[in-house]
Amino acid sequence: MNTIHYRGRRELKRAVYAGSFDPPTNGHLWMIREAVELFDELVVAIGVNPDKHCTFSVEERADMLRAVTRGFSKLRVEVFEHQFLVNYAQSIGANYIVRGIRTASDYEYERTMRYINSDLHPDITTIFLLPPREYAEVSSTMVKGLVGPQGWENVIRQYLPEPVYRKLIAYQKSQ
Repeated sequence: MNTIHYRGRRELKRAVYAGSFDPPTNGHLWMIREAVELFDELVVAIGVNPDKHCTFSVEERADMLRAVTRGFSKLRVEVFEHQFLVNYAQSIGANYIVRGIRTASDYEYERTMRYINSDLHPDITTIFLLPPREYAEVSSTMVKGLVGPQGWENVIRQYLPEPVYRKLIAYQKSQ
């Protein structure tokens, strides 16, 4: 793995992969698996947006992420709010932001954000990952949209890690 050396000392390659993760999907998990291989440390950061209604609390989302990433030693789950992602990345000493590109509209949005982030912190690099076809259409919103009709439990199972699947089933039964 290439590392960054400044004046004879090694600097950690730390990255942030952020999202709302409501709930975490197999697409998110694919991104995490790929990113954890690329960096010395990966911070999976749950961004809190007070204008967005979430199904799960931030604590529940953090617990689900910790459950599905338990085996990754170079990873930690954190929460941030009231700041731009690039500023959060800078505050924790991250050199990279990892973003997923599933569609052309994702690309356009993320390209714009990459340039804005570079204006704010030119020392932080945005890395884009393109998931394989089986995850390209998977999103938390899509999964939640499948909940309800008869047989939905079997339909969503393929899109969620097992601990998240169980949590979503329990949540729906409690409603």
